[in-house]
Amino acid sequence: MNPSTLSRVVVTGATGNVGTSLVRALARDPAVGSVLGLARRRPGLELPGVEWEELDLSREGDAPRLAQHVADADAVVHLAWRFGPTHDPVETWRTNVLGAVRVFDAVAAARVPVLVHASSVGAYSPGPEGGAPVSEAWPTHGWPGAAYTREKAYLERVLDTFERDHPQTRVVRMRPAFLFKEESASGQRRIFAGRFFPGQLVRPDLLPLLPEFDGLRFQVLHTDDAADAYRRALLRDVRGAFNLAAEPVIDGAVLGGMLGARPVKVPAGAVRGAVAAAWRLRLAAASPGLFDALRHLPLLATERARRELGWEPAASSVEALEAFLRGVRAGAGDDTGPLAGHRIG
Repeated sequence: MNPSTLSRVVVTGATGNVGTSLVRALARDPAVGSVLGLARRRPGLELPGVEWEELDLSREGDAPRLAQHVADADAVVHLAWRFGPTHDPVETWRTNVLGAVRVFDAVAAARVPVLVHASSVGAYSPGPEGGAPVSEAWPTHGWPGAAYTREKAYLERVLDTFERDHPQTRVVRMRPAFLFKEESASGQRRIFAGRFFPGQLVRPDLLPLLPEFDGLRFQVLHTDDAADAYRRALLRDVRGAFNLAAEPVIDGAVLGGMLGARPVKVPAGAVRGAVAAAWRLRLAAASPGLFDALRHLPLLATERARRELGWEPAASSVEALEAFLRGVRAGAGDDTGPLAGHRIG
């Protein structure tokens, strides 16, 4: 197989935030012959060169069909992930960890030449004192208090073993910052703020003050830019991990400027208490463990992706967040189960 061309790419989690952007990017690329998108629910999207199959990676009984789907693949991109229910980490483990292991086993059995895995900034250990950006060599032990970060870190260890045992497969690990686009806004609102949070409230005239706490600093990337990096990694002879993020770093000052709100310092403990109360009452899906993880995420240095993939984000982090906020207010969404648009209020 010539790494610059691919006859067939299989994408798990193809109806999610990254998946919908990636299958569109691959469908447009003449170097890709066909794409098979795997998801728990068939979407309404009709794209040239893209086929869809329903498959639940959390079910052991679906493993034989998974093996059939990847048997003739030139590359597999593993994106499938469940963020919730955050009250039931056993349920997310079944999909995120056991499901990923089933994908890796199928790739190994079929001797698929390329495996690209969706890792995350959440896989990294807390950053260094002073907040300097970290390279891909930074430890990936995650934050122990959240299922999301534990699972991402665990899969890094699984892939370490996979690479040792299956050197014939070129393995790439993508470690992006937070990924946003307008078409995923409704789905992400449901994930982080809860099903009943009215997106129309996210308006500058209704948010005169913005709570700012120690550790409120993170990176963002437009999902389409992340998909472009995935596409490039598929078509270039590269291995290993790639950090992905756009500038500038998002902090209280940047958020305040975007929302027309004045940042007001509040204790992080008070914000955590509010998050914990909303989570316990099942008013919000984001757990206090996720809040702790956010405060400890390192910043990402992205030189390797720019150098080896020839990648450059087209949108700034502010533009990506603005697209997301437009989508939240409008109830925007793609024609898939995870991203379907829906307004509350």
